Amino acid sequence: MSKKTLIIGAGGVGNVVAFKCAMNAQIFGEITLASRTLSKCDAIAKNVKKKVGVELKTATVDADSIPQLIELFKELTPDIVINVALPYQDLTIMDACTECGIDYLDTANYEHPDTAKFEYKEQWERDEQFKEANIMALLGSGFDPGVTNVFCAYAQKHYFDEIHTIDILDCNAGDHGYPFATNFNPEINLREVSANGRYWQKNDDRQGEWIETKPMEIMQIWDYPEVGEKESYLLYHEEMESLVKHIKGLKRIRFFMTFGQSYLTHMKCLENVGMLGIKEVEHKGQKIVPMEFLSTLLPDPASLGARTKGKTNIGIYAKGIKDGKERTIYIYQVSDHEKCYEEVLSQGVSYTTGVPAMIGAKLILEGKWQGTGVFNMEEFDPDPFMEELMVQGLPWKIEEKSNSQK
Repeated sequence: MSKKTLIIGAGGVGNVVAFKCAMNAQIFGEITLASRTLSKCDAIAKNVKKKVGVELKTATVDADSIPQLIELFKELTPDIVINVALPYQDLTIMDACTECGIDYLDTANYEHPDTAKFEYKEQWERDEQFKEANIMALLGSGFDPGVTNVFCAYAQKHYFDEIHTIDILDCNAGDHGYPFATNFNPEINLREVSANGRYWQKNDDRQGEWIETKPMEIMQIWDYPEVGEKESYLLYHEEMESLVKHIKGLKRIRFFMTFGQSYLTHMKCLENVGMLGIKEVEHKGQKIVPMEFLSTLLPDPASLGARTKGKTNIGIYAKGIKDGKERTIYIYQVSDHEKCYEEVLSQGVSYTTGVPAMIGAKLILEGKWQGTGVFNMEEFDPDPFMEELMVQGLPWKIEEKSNSQK
C-alpha cells in the first residue's frame, strides 16, 4: 500500500523537503505540504510539479493548535509527519502525532517563544507518550543537529574504540550580497548566536560539566577544505546535549560556527539598541516584540537562494583511541549554494537541512530505522544514513589526520 507523507512548514527548508520527497516519491507516496499560509504551499507545489513532475497536495494549518493539527492528521492519515515549521511548534505537533498514532520527525529542538533557550528536555519527556502510542519520534534530522550526530556515530562505529574530543565545525562561506541577513529564520538565528556559548568537558574521574562562555568569547581559525581559513566562534548547539549521552569515552565536545565581521558588527549594534529583545515593548500605544519587528524588516531567508554564491562546509573533527593508539578523523560535507539552487530553488543552508530531513523520514518509512519512543540521530545505525547522503545530494569526505595536527 502506498505511503502518505505530511510536511508541515513552507519556508526555505520546507521547500527543499518537498522537492526531495517528490524526487523519492516511490517511498513517500502521496505528499501533502501544509502551513499557516496556503499560498506559500501552493507556490512550492507549482515549482515541484514544473521541475520534478510530481503533484503535491497542499493544506492550511495553524501548527500552534493541537485541535487543528489532529483534524488535519485524521483527514490525511499520513504515515509520517515531517516538522519543518518553527521550533516553537515542536511540542504541539508531537502531541498531535501521539494522539493520532503517527511517526514524527523534526530538524531542531523545541524553543519556548518567550525564553531564549533551547534544549531537548521537554521533547525527551514525551518518550513514554510515544511508546504508549507505539510510534517513534526522530529529533534533529537536519545537518547540525542531524548529519553531525550521524558523523559522530559513524566515527564511533568504524574508526574508534573511544572518542575523547569532538569539535563540530560549521562554515557558511556564502555571499548573498545584503549588508545583513540571516540564512534561516531570523528570530531563531539571532537568538542562537547572541546567547552565551557553552561546551561540555570531563576532567579526570569527575562527571562532565557544561562550561559557559560569553557570546563570541572563544574563536579559532580553521582551514575548511574547499573554502579556506575562516574565523570560527564557539556557540552552544543542541546536538551536543544528546551526544554527551551516547558517545563512549567522551571528554570534551565543542561547536564552532563561522561569522564574517560585517555580520558580527551588525548584530552587536542591533543588540546594543535592544532590537534582539524577545519581551514586548510599547511603541505608539501598541505592543511589539523587537526581535519579531526586526524579522519583518530583514530579507526572507527563502528569498536568498537566487542571489547566494559560495560554499558551505560542515563536519566533525574527532580524536580518540583505536586498538590502543591515538587517532584523529575529520568527516565533512561541502555544498555549493548555486548548485543547490539549480536543483531545488533554495540556497545551501536550507538544502543541507532539508535533505537530511528527507533521508531520516525515508529510513523510517523503509523500516531501516525503527523503534518506539523518542530518539536522537546517533542512536541508530549510521551506515544507511551515510549511504543515502552520498546519493541524495550531500556527498561527504573523510580524512585521517596526523596526531600533531590540531
